[in-house]
Amino acid sequence: MQKELKERLLWTKGKRENEVNLMESSKTQRIDHVAIALENIDAVEELYTKALGLKVKHRETVHDQGVRTSMLVPEKRGTSLELLEPIDNNSPIYKFLEKRGEGIHHVCFVVDNIDETLSRLKKEGIELIDQVARDGAYGARVAFIHPKAMHGVLVEIAELSR
Repeated sequence: MQKELKERLLWTKGKRENEVNLMESSKTQRIDHVAIALENIDAVEELYTKALGLKVKHRETVHDQGVRTSMLVPEKRGTSLELLEPIDNNSPIYKFLEKRGEGIHHVCFVVDNIDETLSRLKKEGIELIDQVARDGAYGARVAFIHPKAMHGVLVEIAELSR
């Protein structure tokens, strides 16, 4: 305990108090889901439910993103799988499929406070796709970090509805 406290004090030495508080209030809780871009959600949903025993938790269409989603969850607790299908040619998922084909689209991390997390990321010079959080599927507020900033991985951060 003392060693942990000492390390924490060394880490915060020279930091302004508000910066330390910002780090404390913008923590990442866990990986929420891995998203897969697909041309046909229904066929893949059936495959994953039959082959892996995943359960469909929720389906939703997010019109402003031009995407249909299906969230699959393991029977016991764990990371979910989000299936994404474009509903029109203007969808970012449509463009992803045209360029890369079907496959992993992004990894989503749950954060305590998305606004404070975005503020911290901006201060650290991390390139963002979304400068402010927006409404996402399942009642979450979301933002994306540019893959260039994350070594080729598109990262979504989400503050889940309470």
